[in-house]
Amino acid sequence: MKIAVIGGNGQLGMDVTDAFTGNGDEVASLTHSDIEISDLSSVSKVFAEIQPQIVVNTAAMHHVEHCEKEPEKAFAVNAIGPRNLATVARDLGAVVMQVSTDYVFDGAKGNPYVEDDNPLPLNTYGITKLAGEHYVRATTPKYFVLRTSGLYGKSPCRAKGGLNFIELMLKLAKERGEVKVVDSEFVSPTSTAELARQIVRLSRSEDYGLYHATAEGSCSWHEFAREIFAATETQVRLNIAGPNEFPMKVPRPKYSVLENRALKSRGLNIFTPWQNALHNYLGDRVKSPAPHARA
Repeated sequence: MKIAVIGGNGQLGMDVTDAFTGNGDEVASLTHSDIEISDLSSVSKVFAEIQPQIVVNTAAMHHVEHCEKEPEKAFAVNAIGPRNLATVARDLGAVVMQVSTDYVFDGAKGNPYVEDDNPLPLNTYGITKLAGEHYVRATTPKYFVLRTSGLYGKSPCRAKGGLNFIELMLKLAKERGEVKVVDSEFVSPTSTAELARQIVRLSRSEDYGLYHATAEGSCSWHEFAREIFAATETQVRLNIAGPNEFPMKVPRPKYSVLENRALKSRGLNIFTPWQNALHNYLGDRVKSPAPHARA
């Protein structure tokens, strides 16, 4: 099949491109220099040339603080962009796969969120991503909206200075010998490689709709760091950060664990426990260090 991956040079986009290519699909990996998703004419022109059957949108304005400072730009990329992709895809008869976020929730539930739970974003990033979901779902019947959480992968995350959480922890441990991490925020750390495989699996179905797509289980960021150091046998003093030691500039959910209920109910879930994906990432890291791991 012909696949268009929007944001193909990003942390998730590169793994999605590799997963579809490995599946035998014809993939067009599109970057910001190839397509401007906030411009409907740009989307129309590019898709007219490619004629994709599936459009996977991994592009977004991810930096939470930047979204707060530039809400119009965040809305253009995170909401109008998906609307434009869905509009043109609908006219071509193509399927849209929109990647969304756990930040559509406020974290007050205290138990894993399912697809039926009412979203209540705390910040501009979450608001604009939720708007993007609504645009896609209201524009075309052939859509998959996938909410995910705590992404990390072998490719650099440009929105976070090139370092995912794992690489940051290992870097700080090496440089300082002591690391402080909060234990009051809970997430489902999710490998981009595993999410990419889930996207390919889902693309072969016609069970369109809204899905949560994260690694199985959950942990605090402190527990995640502890597992990273244990798995790599890193000698470091890991301490719990004080409640106000790393003040947030923008409100974020303290509990954004997602349950893959819809995937499981349809027999489509391929995710494994977060510990398995972490160990696979670290094993691959040893065999073939990522560019930011070698820096």
